Amino acid sequence: MAEFNFFEIYWTALQGIWLNSGLPALGIMPKNAVMLFVAFILLYLAIKKGFEPLLLLPIAFGCLLANIPLSGILEEAGANNIHGGFLYWVSKGIEHELYPIIIFMGIGALTDFGPLLANPITFMLGASAQLGVFIAVLGAMAWGFTIQEAAGIGIIGGADGPTAIYLCSKLAPHLLPAVAVAAYSYMSLVPLIQPPVIKLITSKKDRAIKMDQLRPVTKLERVLFPIVSTVVCGLILPACAPLVGMLMFGNLLREAGCVERLSQAAQNEILNMATIFLGISVGGTMAGDTFLRVETIKIIVLGGIAFAFSTAGGLALGQIFKVMSGGRINPTIGAAGVSAVPMAARVVQKVVQKENPSSFLLMHAMGPNVAGVIGTAVAAGAMLTLLTK
Repeated sequence: MAEFNFFEIYWTALQGIWLNSGLPALGIMPKNAVMLFVAFILLYLAIKKGFEPLLLLPIAFGCLLANIPLSGILEEAGANNIHGGFLYWVSKGIEHELYPIIIFMGIGALTDFGPLLANPITFMLGASAQLGVFIAVLGAMAWGFTIQEAAGIGIIGGADGPTAIYLCSKLAPHLLPAVAVAAYSYMSLVPLIQPPVIKLITSKKDRAIKMDQLRPVTKLERVLFPIVSTVVCGLILPACAPLVGMLMFGNLLREAGCVERLSQAAQNEILNMATIFLGISVGGTMAGDTFLRVETIKIIVLGGIAFAFSTAGGLALGQIFKVMSGGRINPTIGAAGVSAVPMAARVVQKVVQKENPSSFLLMHAMGPNVAGVIGTAVAAGAMLTLLTK
């Protein structure tokens, strides 16, 4: 009799474990099951294919965690879970702007603005490469999105993940998962998307143009640039001060020469920690019910359009500069005006060397490349200024 009771209790316990596990719940939550599959695909792309792994891997794992039923990891504080789930609290770093701004500080500490200062005309190439942002805004509005939602979608064209997350979290937080995934997906696809656009808008003769060596940049120029940029951008567009200001602060740590420990921390430990939590937070917003919508497909399509037009905008101005300079400027450097640093500049170098192996344009392309980071941040500030209620 005792043996029978033991097995009955054991069987009842197994039934209880099964009924309270996530496996039966997946049967009534098919969207979560689909998103688990999406998470596996993203993990594969990050680990095996190397598509923006530093952020795509945390995003994918955050998506994995968010779609495990009954885990409570997304529970809001004060509901069934008094203390709140882990991803609920981690996501507050996006809600309160912390992660994108900290990442911008790290980017600034890693960035050499020397090529931009040596050839200031490339500021304009970085600005022209924002064309896709505004094209996508118009397209999104035509597709039924509000102006605030359209702005959050259009910023994908800047190819700057932290800025896209920053702007979207302020103007259209409900679109954040799709915008973040689209932004980082297109950033990882720069080597595939940009070469056909470059070849469409430039000729072989254009791509073979060699450019003169850049002039040396003084220490004084390097130190004054982040200070002056912060003041000028902050006074003209105060809304862009958080992004531009922290980008320039990070760069000042790099260029000052007296705070090497802080510069190294901004480039490494602080940046890495913020990147991890930003990725997991974004992935945590990719629950099946919020991600699997028609709007997500629209956003991914519009993101591709934005990115292509941004590349084309930089190339178009590059062609104008080629004519104005009497053929001394290679127009392909305009394609590097998108903010994917330094990937876009490397793509330009690779495309150019296929036509002229003796041409080395990497440093020339880095000018518009880093200008694009500033340009996207300024564009985001302009949208915030005009659209924030």
